[in-house]
Amino acid sequence: MALRNIAIIAHVDHGKTTLVDELLKQSGSFRENQRVMERVMDSNDIEKERGITILAKATSIEWKDTRINIVDTPGHADFGGEVERILSMVDGAIVLVDAAEGPMPQTKFVVGKALKVGLRPIVAINKIDRPDARADEVVNEVFDLFAALDATDEQLDFPILYGSGRAGWMNYDPAGPTDEGLAPLLDLVVKHVPEPKVEEGPFRMIGTILEANNFLGRIITGRIASGSIKPNQAVKVLGQDGKLIEQGRISKILAFRGIERQPIEEAHAGDIVAIAGLSKGTVADTFCDPAVTEALKAQPIDPPTVTMSFIVNDSPLAGTEGDKVTSRVIRDRLFKEAEGNVALKIEESADKDSFFVSGRGELQLAVLIENMRREGFELAVSRPRVVMHKDESGQLLEPIEEVLIDVDEEHSGVVVQKMSERKAEMVELRPSGGNRVRLVFYAPTRGLIGYQSELLTDTRGTAIMNRLFHSYQPYKGEIGGRVNGVLLANEPGEAVAYALFNLEDRGPMIIDAGEKVYMGMIIGIHTRDNDLEVNVLKGKKLTNIRAAGKDEAVKLTPPIRMTLERALSWIQEDELVEVTPKSIRLRKMYLDANDRKRFEKTKAAL
Repeated sequence: MALRNIAIIAHVDHGKTTLVDELLKQSGSFRENQRVMERVMDSNDIEKERGITILAKATSIEWKDTRINIVDTPGHADFGGEVERILSMVDGAIVLVDAAEGPMPQTKFVVGKALKVGLRPIVAINKIDRPDARADEVVNEVFDLFAALDATDEQLDFPILYGSGRAGWMNYDPAGPTDEGLAPLLDLVVKHVPEPKVEEGPFRMIGTILEANNFLGRIITGRIASGSIKPNQAVKVLGQDGKLIEQGRISKILAFRGIERQPIEEAHAGDIVAIAGLSKGTVADTFCDPAVTEALKAQPIDPPTVTMSFIVNDSPLAGTEGDKVTSRVIRDRLFKEAEGNVALKIEESADKDSFFVSGRGELQLAVLIENMRREGFELAVSRPRVVMHKDESGQLLEPIEEVLIDVDEEHSGVVVQKMSERKAEMVELRPSGGNRVRLVFYAPTRGLIGYQSELLTDTRGTAIMNRLFHSYQPYKGEIGGRVNGVLLANEPGEAVAYALFNLEDRGPMIIDAGEKVYMGMIIGIHTRDNDLEVNVLKGKKLTNIRAAGKDEAVKLTPPIRMTLERALSWIQEDELVEVTPKSIRLRKMYLDANDRKRFEKTKAAL
């Protein structure tokens, strides 16, 4: 059977996973009576909740006499470490673009990587049935994007299809016909995408996706570069430097058949398969026949730009809500995550009770923390910090991002003002239809930490912001931080509604009545720029004297709810977010007021 390997590239929410659902349905991968949930490729709970793809996943369909292996890639640049490896497995790509929004920065990021490795893309204009669709303009924007990314003449001669993934059709004409379903797309894949390149020699394969399985142990997915493999065959694993990592035997070979993985007796060069049986080999390592001496070259991975401290939770409420609290279990979990996610970098501190975790962005680290809290972990995390570099001359360099903001015209002024305060440089302003403008900035990563929630407040929730790592540039100078101080609890106990009601003049609260508090915990946002310790346990004095009118029930203003991402970006350098399976609390790094004063004095002296 002929083989084709393709990746589907698209921006977040442009319909990539929905299109894969329809491809699986129309190619007959499901039985007629099989119950199939929506977005079947989003296997992770967080992916389903947020509607984004985080982990790259493979599937396959049979079309006529060809097997098409499809890899669903993440659309967010924070998960770009997945993307860079995936592209080395495939020979073609479908670039899926929203008919109204056009190509976005995250698309640009992945398309740039795809063009660099020589893939010839197919462009599919999706959501053609949107009332604000502008298909012709979007095609021109895609062409301009490819040209800007130094595409070859062959890559610029891309075929174009129009359609709707949700409605399950694609065609060369935006008007249809729609009754052919996705057949034109599948036929085009078979015709346009070349067969996998097969090298001569014994079995060799680069590990691309790593996962743990309770029954089979470590499972590595990759594309076989040369030779073939059978169960029980002896193999060895070579690192990128060519050093031997381990030797062993393959216990099982799994091939992708629809959404299932089925064991097979032999796999040949060009196919994408998963192998089990080895305990140390990981992503970017070469799995090969014992006779092979040289490792295959893996795609280079972009460096991490943001780092955070993961600290053992030492608050008075530690251990009351989670069962995984010690540094040993946190360490094991982080190093296990780093094995499968090459974009993460983990370092242990000298005192062994905290870890420096570096990644591509706040979202990538927030997803890791969210996964850990759902698994029962308790930990404290610091504010994200930017990873700086120095060049040969000793000049300090910081990461700069390309920021694209779509906003209503009336709010564009405040966006430009706030971005300039964050040392951003505006490079483009153009109308994007429907009284909206598209603003493009080059901004320091550290200035963007925490800006998302502020942007939504300033624009009444109408702005859409997309970011993409651009380059390292000389340090841009100091950027102003949060202007408000915080309200701190001065005693441990349970917050009382009467006390919170009387404190509302001091600023909005972030906790509810009845919540447990401890000394040094942040309970609200101060209206001024200094921190203030307050008593939230003070109840109403009870006497036997009554006024003519009966006591009125206390009516509290609803508190500001801090989500994990918002909390991480809102806190200052001397504050932490305490994350447990049930709660997200904000606190000072030093809970005792005297310790805080000593810390401030030391900082001022430096």
